[in-house]
Amino acid sequence: MTRTPLRISIGGGGTDLPSWYQENGGGFVISAAINKYVYITVNRSFLPGYFLKYSETEHADTCDEIHHPLMREAIRMHHAASPLEVVSVADVPAGTGLGSSGTFLVGLLHALYAWQREPVTAETLAREAVEIEMNRLGEPVGKQDQYIAAYGGLLCQEYLPDGEVRVAALHMTEESLHELRDSLMLFFVGDTRNASTLLGEQKRLSECRDPAMIDGLHFARMLGREIRSALEAGQVAEFGRLMHEHWMRKRVRCRSMSTTRVDSLYDLARSEGGATGGKLVGAGGSGFLLLHTQDRRRLRDTMLRTGLSEMDFSFDFDGSVVLLRNA
Repeated sequence: MTRTPLRISIGGGGTDLPSWYQENGGGFVISAAINKYVYITVNRSFLPGYFLKYSETEHADTCDEIHHPLMREAIRMHHAASPLEVVSVADVPAGTGLGSSGTFLVGLLHALYAWQREPVTAETLAREAVEIEMNRLGEPVGKQDQYIAAYGGLLCQEYLPDGEVRVAALHMTEESLHELRDSLMLFFVGDTRNASTLLGEQKRLSECRDPAMIDGLHFARMLGREIRSALEAGQVAEFGRLMHEHWMRKRVRCRSMSTTRVDSLYDLARSEGGATGGKLVGAGGSGFLLLHTQDRRRLRDTMLRTGLSEMDFSFDFDGSVVLLRNA
């Protein structure tokens, strides 16, 4: 059994897509793993075939017959023979902007390694997850979700034009970390969405050199590095202003990034709730609204009056871990 964290994006989101960083001098993203998880259990079944339990239930006689693409390709990559049972349980539904597909895949790969009694590094888990999602399945996704799920913590990720990824921890004092955690709140705005649709639009606009998209991602990379400097200098209050600036630009670069309802909720959070900044987490459209504030009670009261629900969280510094191994 493995436990693998979901994530929130701190800065630079969108610049981890090859369609952009390969042509624009590289990308830069800061991600934070949070204590909301996907749990994967892999076990030998008593009956032949593959028994797969996630939001649906599958029984496939062969690997090729597995409908769930991530499960099929992970099992194929590791030559995991039947009879096999795989069960997935998550703290948060998929499609809510917290990087669930990357988290799911890293956790599944880790469970397969543990089931086969093989050691594995976080780097290998991230690379294999990227290989499956981006290359074998051709999904228009980036790399930040796989890397933050494998490593955990608050992670700075550099994406070089040749495809290499360099990771380093965000260097913050304990005091600044606590201040950052206490200044951030997550509210579920409702609905789920398929990130591939939104990311596919970004990929298309990047490849056709759309000026608004290219300029928007240059700005996101620059702002991501500015956020890194501010947080490492202990200027946590400045992060709210930078988040607001980022969200205003992000909404402009892609029409489907936000909705009228989300815009009104965000404006209310700032005007009445005292939020200093925020954004929709992930590709956009729906899911969780991440807000920065210096008055948690005021913001909570304001958002709960609109019918939103809060999800309390803290940071995870373990990354993907094995909770239980077969005897």
